Amino acid sequence: MSFEEKIAELGIEIPEVPMPLAAYVPAVQAGELIFSSGQLPFVKGELKYKGKLGIDFTVEQGYEAAKACVVNCLAAIKSVIGSLDDIEQVVKLTGYVNSAPGFTSQPLVINGASELLVEIFGEKGKHARAAVGVNELPLGAAAEVEMIVKIKV
Repeated sequence: MSFEEKIAELGIEIPEVPMPLAAYVPAVQAGELIFSSGQLPFVKGELKYKGKLGIDFTVEQGYEAAKACVVNCLAAIKSVIGSLDDIEQVVKLTGYVNSAPGFTSQPLVINGASELLVEIFGEKGKHARAAVGVNELPLGAAAEVEMIVKIKV
């Protein structure tokens, strides 16, 4: 089964790539690597998760926000390569969590993105990762995710 077929089987719709909020592009190719810009948890054009983990959202809700972010990363990557079937390996994921003081469960939140990638890409979805707590994110988003993938050449 192709990655695109797996995504469809999971009921995930890869949206149009979200428009950048400032002076950057959604993703860029450098040789066999594609770097996505940080993506927020937009769902159907709406910022679905706005607020802080530990005050406004539970870890479980943050997990869902991270999943939405990584779907938008895939949209950005697809806009560069045309088909997600061309991904050879998910290399690195960095997740930022809009955290209330004392909130320390950033890794559990970013698991939403990581576990979805493994569900879609299997062994090729396993990646290096950082999960970072931050004081604020653009537009007050609860999470932001960026990723690097290696493509077939």
